[in-house]
Formats: sequence, C-alpha cells, structure tokens
Amino acid sequence: MSTGDVSGAANGAGANSAGAGGGADARELAELRARVAELEKRPPRVEHHRVRSTFAVVLILLAALLTPLSAVAAWSSDLIGNTDRYVATMEPLASDKDVQDAVANRVTKAVMQHVDVKTLLESAAPADRPELAKAIGPLSGPITSGLTDFVHTVALKFVSSDAFATLWTQLNRRAHAAVDKALTGKGGGAVKLTNDAVVIDLAPVIDQVKQALVDQGLSIAAKIPQVHTNFTVMTSDSIGKAKKIYRLLQLVGFWLPVLTLLLAAAGVLLAVRRRRALVTAALLVAAGAAVLGIALWIFREIYLDGLPSDVSQPAAESVFDTLVRYLRTSVRLVITIGIIVALAAWLTGSGRAASRVLAGWRGGIGAVRTSTGAELGAVGAWVHRAKTWLVWTVVAVAAAILLVWNYPTAAVTIWIAVLALLALAIVEFLDDDGTPHLLGSGGGPVTGPPEAKSPA
Repeated sequence: MSTGDVSGAANGAGANSAGAGGGADARELAELRARVAELEKRPPRVEHHRVRSTFAVVLILLAALLTPLSAVAAWSSDLIGNTDRYVATMEPLASDKDVQDAVANRVTKAVMQHVDVKTLLESAAPADRPELAKAIGPLSGPITSGLTDFVHTVALKFVSSDAFATLWTQLNRRAHAAVDKALTGKGGGAVKLTNDAVVIDLAPVIDQVKQALVDQGLSIAAKIPQVHTNFTVMTSDSIGKAKKIYRLLQLVGFWLPVLTLLLAAAGVLLAVRRRRALVTAALLVAAGAAVLGIALWIFREIYLDGLPSDVSQPAAESVFDTLVRYLRTSVRLVITIGIIVALAAWLTGSGRAASRVLAGWRGGIGAVRTSTGAELGAVGAWVHRAKTWLVWTVVAVAAAILLVWNYPTAAVTIWIAVLALLALAIVEFLDDDGTPHLLGSGGGPVTGPPEAKSPA
C-alpha cells in the first residue's frame, strides 16, 4: 500500500472517531436537558422548607425562653424542696464573718436589754444600794458601755466556735420548715414566717451566751429570762404572692428542663440546615441563661435596698449569695455548654474558616504521628474503621459525666471539654488507613506515594 493510501485511511478513521465522539457528546447533552426538564416539572419545595424553618425557629426560641425558668425550677425543687440540700447550702454561713458579726450584735442587744447598771445595783445588798448608786451614778454611761463590749466579746467568741456551727446547722434544719411554710403554707415551729420574712429564733444562741457570761463571772446573767430575738434569713413583700409560682415550679422542677432540651433538639432536627440550627440553638440557650444571670444581679440589688434598717446589709448579702450559689453555678454551666456545643458544631461544618481550623487540627496531629514514626498497624486500621463510633462515644461519655455531676461549675465543664478534646486528639492520632505519610516542605503530612520521575 502506498503512503498516500495509508494517510487517507488514517484520516478517514479519525473522522469516524470524531463523528462517534460528537454523537456521544450529543447524547449526553440530550440526557442532561431531559433531566433538567424533569426537575423543572416538579413542584417547588420552597414553601415546604419555609414551613419547616418557621417551626424550627419557633421551637428553638421557646427553648431559649424556657431556659431561665428551667434553671429556676430545678434550683427551687432541689434546694428549697430538699432539706438536706438546704442545710448543706446554708452550713458555710456559720463561718462567715459578716453573719457572725450580725448574730453577735443581735444577741448583745437582746442581752443588754436585761443587763444594765440598774440590774447590777439590784444584785447588791439592800443596805449598800444607796451608797453604791451614789458612787457609780456619774459612771453609769461608761459602765454600760464597758458591759456592752464585754457581752459582745463573749457573744462573738461563741459564734466563732464549733459549738455555734453545730447549733447553726440545727437551726437551719428547723428553718427549712419556715422556708417551706413561706412558699407552700406548710410547716411551722419555733422558726417561723413573720411579716413576709423567714427568720431564725436565736433563743438557743442567747442561752449559750448567758452561760458563757456566768462562766466569765457575770453571775447576774443567770437571772436573765429566756429571750427570743430573730435573725432574718429571707424577707420580701412578695413572698405570699410567690406561693402559686413556687408550687408550679416545684411541680415542673424536673420536667421543665427536659422539655426545654427536647424543644431545642426538635427545632434542630426539623430545620433544613441542621448544623446552623444547632449553632443558633446553643447560642440562644446560652443567651437565655445569661439573661437569668443578669436578672439575679438586678434582683439582688433591689432585694438588698428593700431590707429594713435593722437588718445587717453585709450579712444579708452573704445569705443571698449563698442561697443562689447553685443557681448561679447552673447559669455558668449552661452558658459554657452552649458555647462549647456551638463551637463544636461550627468546627464540624463546611465553612471556609472551620475547614481551615479542622485541616490544621488533622494536619498537626498527622505531622506528630509522622515525625514520631509510629507504626500503628492493625490498631490504626481498626481505629480508622471505627472512628465515627469512637468520636461519638467520647462525646456521649463527656455528656454523661456532666449530667451525673452534682452542680458542675464552669471550671469543671471546661476541664471535661479539655479532656474530651484530648481523647479526640488520641483518636485522630491513632487513625491510620495504611496510606504512607510523608513530610512536605511545610512540615505537614503528604498522603500518597511519591510521584515517579520520568526518565530523561
């Protein structure tokens, strides 16, 4: 065959091939047009998505609005509705200096109403009273002042002792009945609700101080009758009005937080973009808890400003802060968890910034694994296959620890998150699919075999 014949045959084959390729492209284009036409025939689902998104937003907003009420309900049910919890909460106040000073002042005032210069004269012999009264008359003021200081010193010494701490615990166990009575109408006893105030009768403390005065040489203290004086634990003009609200919160104390969590979860699951909805829900719930924290601060100022003038302000501050201590802990806990969940959901998203952070996380751990030359073998392959389950196990364990921890603080929550992050880093380190990893020029791992150089 001549050269021209060969060239003609090749050109003919190329033309046939081009024609065949053009026909395949035409068929693919026709199929794509048919698919587009089919999609255009389908009814738009925009309205359906809009309804889902609306309901998701409503549920998430309800969860955010119920977050403060859930925290208050759980606190009131667990603290005010539980005697042991209440006593354990109030117990540290026995060593609080402001409370000790307030109790000592109240006891001193009650005792000095029955011990004065006139009482001292009555304890002297009748024949000596006129001359003694004439002698100490000009000194009655200094004597009374010195006697008051003496009684106050003895009272302060007693309230600083372990005996007072024991007595304080007993009194507060009885005082819990008054708190319960203030909000439910039940209870009673020596510790009572008076003029919308929960008060502790300090008569047992005064008895102990009287005995201490006798032991110190002030024998006339034994003649003091039983004195009742009150130490205010809680006062408010709205205690009576709060009864119905408290009863409702006590009934829903356990179920309201559960309902709030279910509403937030339902809103996230119903949303079209669930990851974004999870970030939004977590931040809104944290914001709801923050609103409660601000409300507590405002209520504290209003409460203290409305106290009677004879109530010690520093002691009232200590009592209030102690009573709401666990509620504030719950506020900090919810805020911390909300921020952590929102951050975790954001990092696992497909956004550019999140992808960079996640790539840096994986690249850094991969670089450490490569630099150490760890041969993971079957362990790495198993972790690679079970990585999803391992990650969710770490998350579930961290969540379970938070749930069973009794009033975890924000610091405890952060430490649990740090340990969970460390566990996830270990999982990432052990994750090896068997592909060789090389160190690139930037120090990061390079996956895959090296490219073969073409021969010169």
